[in-house]
Amino acid sequence: MTEKNEQQTSADMPTTYDPKAAEQKWYRYWQEGNFFKAGQRPDAKPYTIVIPPPNVTGMLHIGHAMDFTLQDILIRTKRMQGYDALWLPGSDHAGIATQTKVEQKLREQGLTRYDLGREKFLEKVWEWKDQYADTIRDQWAKMGLSLDYSRERFTLDEGLSQAVRKVFVKLHEKGLIYRGKYIINWDPAARTAISDIEVEYKEVNGHLYHLQYPLKDGSGYITVATTRPETMLGDTAVAVHPEDERYRHLIGKSLILPIIEREIPIIADEYVEKDFGSGAVKITPAHDPNDFEVGLRHDLPQITVMDESGTMNGAAGKYQGLDRSECRTLIVKDLQEMGVLIKIEDHVHQVGHSERSGAVVEPYLSTQWFVKMKPLAEAAIAAQKSGKGVNFIPDRFEKIYLQWIENVRDWCISRQLWWGHRIPAWYSESTGEMVVAHSEEEAREKLGKDDLRQDNDVLDTWFSSALWPFSTLGWPDENSEDFKRFFPTDVLVTGYDIIYFWVARMIFTALEFTDEIPFKDVLMHGLVRDSEGRKMSKSLGNGVDPIEVIDQYGADAMRYMISTGSTPGQDLRFRWERVEQSRNFANKIWNASRFALMNLEGVTYDDIDISGDLSTSDRWILHRFNETAREVTRLIDAYDFGETGRVLYNFIWDDLCDWYIEFAKLSFYGEDADAKRKTQSVLAYVLDRTLRLIHPFMPFISEEIWQHLPHSGETITLAEWPQYDPALEAPDAVQEMNLLIDIIRSVRNIRAEVNVPMSKKIELLVKPGSEELLDILVRNGHYIRRFCNTSEYEASLTTVVPDKAMTAIVTGAELYLPLAGLLDISQEIARLEKELENLNKEVERVEKKLANQGFVAKAPAKVIEEETAKMADYSDKRDKVLARIEELRG
Repeated sequence: MTEKNEQQTSADMPTTYDPKAAEQKWYRYWQEGNFFKAGQRPDAKPYTIVIPPPNVTGMLHIGHAMDFTLQDILIRTKRMQGYDALWLPGSDHAGIATQTKVEQKLREQGLTRYDLGREKFLEKVWEWKDQYADTIRDQWAKMGLSLDYSRERFTLDEGLSQAVRKVFVKLHEKGLIYRGKYIINWDPAARTAISDIEVEYKEVNGHLYHLQYPLKDGSGYITVATTRPETMLGDTAVAVHPEDERYRHLIGKSLILPIIEREIPIIADEYVEKDFGSGAVKITPAHDPNDFEVGLRHDLPQITVMDESGTMNGAAGKYQGLDRSECRTLIVKDLQEMGVLIKIEDHVHQVGHSERSGAVVEPYLSTQWFVKMKPLAEAAIAAQKSGKGVNFIPDRFEKIYLQWIENVRDWCISRQLWWGHRIPAWYSESTGEMVVAHSEEEAREKLGKDDLRQDNDVLDTWFSSALWPFSTLGWPDENSEDFKRFFPTDVLVTGYDIIYFWVARMIFTALEFTDEIPFKDVLMHGLVRDSEGRKMSKSLGNGVDPIEVIDQYGADAMRYMISTGSTPGQDLRFRWERVEQSRNFANKIWNASRFALMNLEGVTYDDIDISGDLSTSDRWILHRFNETAREVTRLIDAYDFGETGRVLYNFIWDDLCDWYIEFAKLSFYGEDADAKRKTQSVLAYVLDRTLRLIHPFMPFISEEIWQHLPHSGETITLAEWPQYDPALEAPDAVQEMNLLIDIIRSVRNIRAEVNVPMSKKIELLVKPGSEELLDILVRNGHYIRRFCNTSEYEASLTTVVPDKAMTAIVTGAELYLPLAGLLDISQEIARLEKELENLNKEVERVEKKLANQGFVAKAPAKVIEEETAKMADYSDKRDKVLARIEELRG
């Protein structure tokens, strides 16, 4: 035992568990002991997880809590299994999100970033980052996350910046990064391009405007419809389907664009759905992504009619200077007066809004930097289809992943921000020449010029995040010890909502720059929703702060609830009552452990001996623990945390607390000193190892209790993970205990039905079905007498059934409780008939199953065997209940 353990006894354990005190104490102890630090087991097999870096924009939410808890369960389990386990922490600079927050703060002071200038503004953002990085670390600690803080990284730290520059330069040299004009998502409030994931679609009540564009020759009109009439100012064509008989004769002719009076052609393109609406579509290449593609095919002009703030520009004619919404109002009025606007319909449609600023997103033609994704995707597709790719859990996400990467589009990687990785491209002020380089010094050497200006744009946050699994481990220094030892990583735990934006891009870049997939497994979990199944959002006010949950119920209760409440890939509904149930489970463990420790006073680690002659209940609990350890290990390896939680809960609550500890009291309070020592050893052994199994889920309470137990280590975080031990198998003890538990339960149920309290002694007669069962009932009679509280107990193959007795049928035996004066024959028959009805249903259910040829053909032999045994058992019980009913009626 450690000195720490020797100073703690059961007397030190308070009657109730105080989560706050335990959590602060043990997290500090773990950190001071460097128990989370990887690299201290050089001969052990490495196991690596890099944390999906949270944004430094504010507090962590309950979704983060679930994501991180699942990772902590894995890393704590592997650490206890002897791996050199690294869980690398870090955070993301989150370009637009963080810059938006800081700019909002400046606006409250009446300032803009332009008032400060780039350098001073970035100082303010770094101050913000430092503040919120500290907040995130505090939240990690409250959640009990076993992170290796000595290796913490940030997406803008120098090492990662070096990796970003190398990747950019290499991809540019290969022709995979280029600069060009393209339609992108534009946030007119933040004045920057944004990614698809930063666009939030909301249902909006709008209008559909039907316009008539006159033919130049005056022979008629073509009707088009739009939800955004202000964009017509940038129209450069009207398109029809080439096989549309209504318009075939007009293809190649010209229209006059109302208000602007610009001549525009009628073109034929298969993009148009001839059976939808009028079959004619206005084409605005600079303000719609589909129109942009049509425009490229037909070499149409690209006319941008707004500036970066969403204000109409010079190309908008008399509407110049108006906000886009003001322009819409005025242009609708003008079109009505001209007689061109022939109909306005109410129209509900999805409109993209910037997740960060809330502004309506503008499809905007802009000069940006892009990555050619097809060549990168080819390697990922080949790896996946050859069986050397990533293993998705659940596997249905592999199909989703492949569908996306097989149809991947080029990626706009530039952002018009100041906070982020500045694009490593420099321009000569005098000649306009451009060069991509690792540094300004290298750019100067390449261009041979001194008048250089660096590109003002920064890279999309996802660009640096795409390098996270290897840039955090020391790459591009391929001789980095961490990179050589811990890459590729073992598992990525993340939400299914970013499979395209992050998971795929990490795979692309890792294959391109390391020739390795970045992680063996990808565990996709769902979202945490509210109790009604709604997505949590600020607008609904239904978000949950994990720290609030921890303050109220403790970290262990929160961790257990969110980790065991769903299956992989499925959403979790957050319910406060389930957190309370988890807290009650923790209290159950505490109370049972406290009772156990009261009966382990004076027992040392060296005293523990589970060999030799053990009682039925001792052998049973060792067998059940052994089964549980094997099953928990299997389920964690399969990432099935929900089922793991069920197995642990059932073993701890039912087998250990409700049954074994009660049975152990017979030894503790009896006269047999040897039996007491054996039960003490078994209880100490099982409780110690049960705490190890629950530790990854409930780290704090398990450490607190474990430190009171006789053990030989410093901390449960480094205690050896329980392994399946064939020597602990005791199927005969299981059979005996199952019979005893069935009898005790049945007697208690009958007592409850006729209101005979447990304090009142009763007579119990048991008629077993075989000599073997009789032997079990005789040898274990002391358990039945104690827990059924009998005045007389008799087990015999020749038991005479009393006239007035309550009856229960258990597997292998019939029970009779002569309760003279308490038994109503008609009520007893009614009770047995209800039991008969249930047994008939069970027999019918199993019969159907076994009669189903499909089931029999596909099910494993063991399952068929189990179902056949159930059939025999239910049939036997049914026959005995039926016989008893006949006796009572006779």
